[in-house]
Amino acid sequence: MFIWKIGGNNMDNKLTHFDNSGNARMVDVSEKKETARVAVAVSKIKVSAETLELIEAGKIGKGDVLGVARVAGIMASKQTSNLIPMCHPLMITSCNVDFDINKDESYIGITATVKIVDKTGVEMEALTAATVAALTIYDMCKAVDKRMIIEGTHLLKKTGGKSGEFNF
Repeated sequence: MFIWKIGGNNMDNKLTHFDNSGNARMVDVSEKKETARVAVAVSKIKVSAETLELIEAGKIGKGDVLGVARVAGIMASKQTSNLIPMCHPLMITSCNVDFDINKDESYIGITATVKIVDKTGVEMEALTAATVAALTIYDMCKAVDKRMIIEGTHLLKKTGGKSGEFNF
């Protein structure tokens, strides 16, 4: 049996994606209760000041960078189970991808919020949405800035389910 020590609170939790023999498995959620669940994930893409100006002015040759990145993040959240082997296909009820432009530090902050009423959480969907939005910004701007850095991707908050609330 695999046991994982959780950092700050020293709880022993089984790694649920492995059976007692150590084989990978999809978690059986058939006995779990459907609850309202929300996950919020964030990411950041650092760009040059010039690139940030071009994005804001709508002068990137491929089009509306943030508009396309928003749609890409939403679409990605719905495809998470096709990308990550042990994720359940989910009927997402809401996905929002928002951007915060920081001119002083020359980055775009990305926040993805995913909601569902189901038997399993949407953390991976929110993380996928934030990541793909960042990758889309990179793709759309790489002709003018190849030094962009994607960083800080993590789960910010989650609510619902048996494990309750988490705040980073």
